[in-house]
Amino acid sequence: MSRDSTTNSRSGVTVVGSANRDIVFTVERIPQPGETILAKSTAKYAGGKGLNQAVAAARAGAATTFIGALGRDEDGEALAGTLRDESIADHLVRRTDEPTGQAFIVVDGFGENTIIVASGANGSFSTVGSADREAIGAASVVLLQLELPLERVAEVAEAAGALGATVMLNAAPARALPRGLMASLDYLIVNEHEACAIGGSDRLDVASATLASLVGRVVVTLGSAGAVLYDRGAELVRVAAPRVTAVDTTGAGDTFCGAFAAAIADGREYEDAARFATAAAALSVQSIGAVPSIPFRAAIEEAGR
Repeated sequence: MSRDSTTNSRSGVTVVGSANRDIVFTVERIPQPGETILAKSTAKYAGGKGLNQAVAAARAGAATTFIGALGRDEDGEALAGTLRDESIADHLVRRTDEPTGQAFIVVDGFGENTIIVASGANGSFSTVGSADREAIGAASVVLLQLELPLERVAEVAEAAGALGATVMLNAAPARALPRGLMASLDYLIVNEHEACAIGGSDRLDVASATLASLVGRVVVTLGSAGAVLYDRGAELVRVAAPRVTAVDTTGAGDTFCGAFAAAIADGREYEDAARFATAAAALSVQSIGAVPSIPFRAAIEEAGR
């Protein structure tokens, strides 16, 4: 059952997820197996699906809390600085002796990318404590992804549902999802590849229908083609994306998720929230880097007019 209408005692978005240091290589084209090519440039950015989505939620106007894990290293300090700079509550971030997570990203001349993630500290997220549950219970929306151990994701989703929060899962990277986890969700957000992988069919419509039969509301993002919304097992509407020239698609899905969570937490209706998030994602692909490209609420509102 969806919990879009939250009580006055709840506010904002709590993101439970990963934080990575992104190392981005810009190339003319993505290399073939066994091939070596020279990069045009390289740069380091804040990243990780959880951190990206937390920044997107905060810039979209939501009071945001991030729960995750960072190493006690230079990269961890840099990411902690990003959270502070974005006014994201980070008092529940664990610091561990494991190295901070890293993502190695190759972006070609058409804005497409390939990504390899080393989980590092993210994999050490092993407990959900009382303070975590307090933040989860206080949130309007709890947003999750799959770059933390699956057992913890399921535990948080179940706790969030029991505490009355609206529970969203961005099922990325794609993997098989336990039925118990699916039953805890109000919203499942997947791209077309993730939908097919998790829905068990090469046909997007079939896979999406399967997922929509298991979760009350399913959002299938389609990149430049926008998104398809499902509600209670049936296709509800297709949301078109603004036409833009993509420079780097890294983090576009995370921008959508964070902006969508912020919009739902703000009380927007399902379709309106998806249109807001689609506009945010379209803005994000127009510059390099996941976090640097995430737009602020005013720009999103302007783009959505």
